[in-house]
Amino acid sequence: MAAPALSSRAGSVSSLGSSPTATPSGSIPRPACSPACTPELDFRSGSRMDELNRLIQEFSKHDQRDYDDQRALEIHTAKDFIFSMLGMVQKLDQKLPVANEYLLLSGGVRDGVVDMDLEELGVYNRGSDYDMAFTLLVPALKLHDRNQPVTLDMRHSALGHSWLSLRLFDEGTITRWRDCCTLADHLNGTTNYFFSPTLVADWFQEAVALVLAEVQRKPQRGTPRVERVERHSTLLSMILGVGSSRMLYDIVPVVSFKGWPAVAQSWLMENHFWDGKITEEEVISGFYLLPACSASGRRENEWRLSFARSEVQLKKCISPGLMQAFQACKAILVKLLGQPSSVSPYHLRSIMLWACDRLPATYLGQEDFAAHFLLGLIDDLQHCLVNKTCPNYFIPQCNMFEHLCDETAMFHARKLALVRSDPAEHLRSTIEQAKAANRLTQEMQRRGSSSGLPSPQADSFSADHQQPDDRLAKKLQQLVTENPGKSISVFINPDDVSRPHFRIDDKFF
Repeated sequence: MAAPALSSRAGSVSSLGSSPTATPSGSIPRPACSPACTPELDFRSGSRMDELNRLIQEFSKHDQRDYDDQRALEIHTAKDFIFSMLGMVQKLDQKLPVANEYLLLSGGVRDGVVDMDLEELGVYNRGSDYDMAFTLLVPALKLHDRNQPVTLDMRHSALGHSWLSLRLFDEGTITRWRDCCTLADHLNGTTNYFFSPTLVADWFQEAVALVLAEVQRKPQRGTPRVERVERHSTLLSMILGVGSSRMLYDIVPVVSFKGWPAVAQSWLMENHFWDGKITEEEVISGFYLLPACSASGRRENEWRLSFARSEVQLKKCISPGLMQAFQACKAILVKLLGQPSSVSPYHLRSIMLWACDRLPATYLGQEDFAAHFLLGLIDDLQHCLVNKTCPNYFIPQCNMFEHLCDETAMFHARKLALVRSDPAEHLRSTIEQAKAANRLTQEMQRRGSSSGLPSPQADSFSADHQQPDDRLAKKLQQLVTENPGKSISVFINPDDVSRPHFRIDDKFF
């Protein structure tokens, strides 16, 4: 009895290519489902790709903050307060450059906008602690004169780090910063002054404390509320309240350079995803030394090279789908590993940049591939942890995971394996977290409104003062709307804080 049934089935299959043939029951067989009507699945987790794409889109919607005119004005008021404060710091002992150039980045240090060690930082959460975060790099030394001799001493440091000698600087600079240097005898018998990141940070944080005490001793209407100031190693974190908004500023004293360091010169010789999209001059316009050291370095002498200004430029060349996947993956990573962690969102950023170099632009530019990008970033990070290898994008020979012990690396890799086995559930969890943060922000705003907290607009002294503020709010709102996700560089003279100087990428406003 089995043979005829098998023969009938075979006959029906062979006839599909010509005309429909009745099956033994007399029904017409259904055509095979085309690939277009079969949902694409992730092989590892079984998750539907279209569902993951939908969840990433939903996360992006809740993770993004809307800026109305009032919020834009509050952001501007907080920024002005920070720059006025830095102007007062400069006047204390003339250490900071008179006309300085700060780099203002969207997101806090804990968000991975710069490469600093998160284990040394406190825990700050959006919603419960602040509404929006910024990182401000403040040059203590601004070495933009190409004729200025600079000695980066990398003999005692791990790759990607350096000591900074002031031996070739003029006597005035050495005199100003002598108390922030460690001393060593040079081979020719002279004294060598090494610019100390820890001493510079100590001086900067104490100077800011003096200025804030003076500001709070003579409060003025419209001045932001300083709700929290904390020192975390070489980082100063400050939360300002303006109207109903709370803004976290992570302020980092740095050394600013024009040009490009020799240790990263070979990276320029390679092909990159940004070739032809932005010029090499835009990418290598400058770099920084951050007050952070390697696991084996001397904290009082060692600085870490940072290419934050270049990363602002490269961000322009990253597709929206990949950027959405990165933001969602970053949120999963922070929630999964907690903060602080030895694995930073900055490591994930580097992995993303390497992926941009490795994969075709046509693939990365596909709008509905955010789910593929998210899973790929998780896979790449897990691979880096298992192998304890995460090369710095600008200095590939520098392994940013070299300091991890085997137990820590495998612990984090196993946690990522849990995400990879059910990415949809972890996305839903981050969505709920983003919703909860937004609810907390809205509740704080309602409390601020009901308690009558002063807003910058309410503190204007007259209508003619109010009108320029309204124009500024509209202008700032336009910049935010037209440049979503971009970092803003600000040039300001501490002696004249009345005029804003916004630079978004290579444009001034």
